[in-house]
Amino acid sequence: MQKPLNLPLIVLLIASTVFMEQLDATILTTALPSIAHTLHVSIVDTSATLTAYLIGLTIFIPASGPLADRLGSRTTLCMALFIFITASVACASAQSLSFLVAMRTLQGFGGALMFPVGKLIILRITPKDKLVSTMTWMMLPVALGPLLGPAAGGFITTYYSWRWDFYINIPFCLIIIPMIYKFVPEIRVKNAKSFNIKGFIITASGLTCIAISIELFSHNQASKLISLALFATGAGCAGLYNCYTHNPFLDFTLLRLKIFRLAFIGAGASRIALGAFPFLLPLFLQSIAGLTPARSGIMISFAPIGAIAMTPFIPRLLRRFGFRYTLMLNGFSAAILGTLITFFHRGEALWGLMLIIFTAGVCQAVLFSAYNSIAYSDVPPQRISSATSFYSTMEQILVAFGISIAAGTLTFSSQFHHNTVPAAADFAASFVIVGIVSSVAALAAFRLPHNTGLLLNKRDITK
Repeated sequence: MQKPLNLPLIVLLIASTVFMEQLDATILTTALPSIAHTLHVSIVDTSATLTAYLIGLTIFIPASGPLADRLGSRTTLCMALFIFITASVACASAQSLSFLVAMRTLQGFGGALMFPVGKLIILRITPKDKLVSTMTWMMLPVALGPLLGPAAGGFITTYYSWRWDFYINIPFCLIIIPMIYKFVPEIRVKNAKSFNIKGFIITASGLTCIAISIELFSHNQASKLISLALFATGAGCAGLYNCYTHNPFLDFTLLRLKIFRLAFIGAGASRIALGAFPFLLPLFLQSIAGLTPARSGIMISFAPIGAIAMTPFIPRLLRRFGFRYTLMLNGFSAAILGTLITFFHRGEALWGLMLIIFTAGVCQAVLFSAYNSIAYSDVPPQRISSATSFYSTMEQILVAFGISIAAGTLTFSSQFHHNTVPAAADFAASFVIVGIVSSVAALAAFRLPHNTGLLLNKRDITK
């Protein structure tokens, strides 16, 4: 007789792995100046440690669905954690930027299997009438991780060393792996398709070219023609192959599903801000506001506080105003909040900035909980695995794109103003540009049907 599943515990375990994966995406942002000093490189060059992690995520996320279908979801998740802990140890021992970037890419490989496989497990074992509340708590670490990362990294870097940003992963993995093995179900797909090695190599190569082209463009490290050629080559490899093969890693036909398509566009635009803000804020607080890494980390911690405070009220908010109107209003949050940040000057009281950062955490918690609840509402059960791989891959590309937009705007604005170090005006340009781009989320939400998410709230509505 099969034991009943402990859904709250499973959600907690998977959310914990997602939190660690998301935390490591930004934990180095407040440590970049210290890494630059230790490894004798420029601060701007150290942003490669952030994008390398995202490149690793992007390359291997497409493989998460097929691997989970064939090996089993629990086995794949434990394998991912083992790779992650191994790469963390290697990162902590890095003596050069190139080695650190390489190991961060490997760490991204482990992280690539955590979030989509974890989300796949939740989608397969959660009844639809409980999906909104379950996904609200599942998506909390997605909002918390990138925002809490700079705070944790700032504290650790100030009082210990940036290398401990990686060592803290070791005890976590050693504790959670046996718990996942005991409580998380092993879900396999009968008659799963064979792993398409050729397709994976072509897709991974294409995604690598796209990610490298974005990185080169953001730092002005190659001619625009080379960056464009790399991007076109990558898009051609990944796009054309997956559009015309019978066994794609990235199933673009999913975009024919209206709600999935609009949720993908809206969440993707919001992800640009999610990638940019954790990169910009620590540098802004240290360079312009004159705060230490620890104090800047404390300031940024108001974002996860806002996310935590808002989480219990998200299902009620969505029932009251609906997914469409909630997402439309929230779509402009990054543009408004980013613009408000640019009015801050050194020496001014910090409470206004704290309130802005707190509000940013509230808005991001609502955005990602809502989008991840409705994204799969019109996806057939047999295509859930492909949908989670596609959705997660594209989101990671857009997070990397967000960091690159921010870094690129800083670089170009600094060169235009002949600044050797980014000044307040350069940061203002970055915040405004990122905000404008992320406002596409509001347009996507406007196209959603008025009754979007009604079935997900059915149990609560009929009470």
